[in-house]
Amino acid sequence: MVEQSAVIGVVLVALGMVLSPGPNMMYLVSRSTSQGRRAGIISLAGVAAGFLVYLVGANLGLAVVFSAFPGLLTVIRIAGAMYLLWLAWKTLKPGGVSVFATREVPPDSPRRLFLMGLMTNLLNPKIALLYVSVLPQFIDLERGDVLLQGLVLGCVQVAVALLVNLSIVVAAGGIAGFLAARPSWLRLQRLTMGSLLAALAIGLAFS
Repeated sequence: MVEQSAVIGVVLVALGMVLSPGPNMMYLVSRSTSQGRRAGIISLAGVAAGFLVYLVGANLGLAVVFSAFPGLLTVIRIAGAMYLLWLAWKTLKPGGVSVFATREVPPDSPRRLFLMGLMTNLLNPKIALLYVSVLPQFIDLERGDVLLQGLVLGCVQVAVALLVNLSIVVAAGGIAGFLAARPSWLRLQRLTMGSLLAALAIGLAFS
């Protein structure tokens, strides 16, 4: 079964990624601040559906590949570490715009909100690379059933992502107003999340 250390590692990676600005967060925040919490929650349901597509599809394929080529995990480990370092740089570099900045967007129907949330996640390169390059390196071939390990770890990532995003959707309006008046807090958030991603990348590269 899955080691506790692997679960903790996935939780830390999931936190670092979900709290760093990206397409999912930008879409959810824009809908929540412009159209209300209900619109944000419907959009989040679409994002959740996208996670499930990646979770099932990636693990069904990866289970076969890793069983046939176990040495591929080393390559993926390095690629995943480099990707996390790139995310850290994207988070820390100067000149970025806060995802909580208020934006004017036209209102959409619940169906469109759901579909847009789904497509935003499916077309999100962060999520694609997460399932292909990052999560597989927490799988231990010696503990058996690669597919089950991948599904469990993927569910952990999805749970973390949805809980954090739900909190952001509920609090988006208040957070946007708070950060608009306190830009130094935005810089602190970027520094914290960027440093966390960089530390995780170094740890994964040398594990």
